[in-house]
Amino acid sequence: MAQIIAIANQKGGVGKTTTAVNLAASLAVLKKRVLLVDMDSQGNATMGSGIQKNDLLYSITDVMLGEVPLSTAIYQSEVGYKVLGSNRDLAGVELVIAEQEGREFILREALKEVEKNFDYILVDCAPSLSLITVNALAAVQGVIIPMQCEYYALEGLADLTQTIDKIQQALNPALEIVGVVRTMYDARNALTRDVSAELEQYFGQKLYDTVVPRNVRLAEAPAHGLPIIYFEKSSKGAIAYLNLAAEILKKTTVKRK
Repeated sequence: MAQIIAIANQKGGVGKTTTAVNLAASLAVLKKRVLLVDMDSQGNATMGSGIQKNDLLYSITDVMLGEVPLSTAIYQSEVGYKVLGSNRDLAGVELVIAEQEGREFILREALKEVEKNFDYILVDCAPSLSLITVNALAAVQGVIIPMQCEYYALEGLADLTQTIDKIQQALNPALEIVGVVRTMYDARNALTRDVSAELEQYFGQKLYDTVVPRNVRLAEAPAHGLPIIYFEKSSKGAIAYLNLAAEILKKTTVKRK
């Protein structure tokens, strides 16, 4: 059965979607069967996987509305993993399902159809606490938090951990933070080093040893619809995400519900 993990942070601009896409690609390169679920109406993870979000025949929206089974909406990307894509249609789903019984568990129930077919299911969450994000957190067993080493990101982390605790208590007892990854890392910056030290003290073994550096090629890759390992495999960004994937395979095991 798949390990189902959300890539989440309520703060935007911390490398969340970059981490979701490149971790999916790196796990696939390491011979794992991977499904990437895009739960953000911006559809950036879909586009970053080389799939045109506006050309989707079916998307996560159709799954959330119960119009097609999840397996029907899955696309095979050209970069080694499968994708359940998203586009702006997802923005209107919350209003439709708001009064629906079991509305928090729609994604969890839908994933049951396919979870035996994958080793990892990664869910890219929007940087907000909407009903769609609650669905994602209710469906997964663990959360990986991409974290930029700056002051405001550190403040937002407290809000995120409180959110995870609340969802664990109310909807998903198995939910836990399985790892924190430092992104856009610049060791020359004193604040970066200070925040990194605080993260080490707070998260201990849950802080991944791998850090993702600031990297021009990593920033350019989404414009080409490619994960960094397919865009510039020798870049520091590609090496970092491959190392992160290897580290996750070695030390991340999430509890089953």
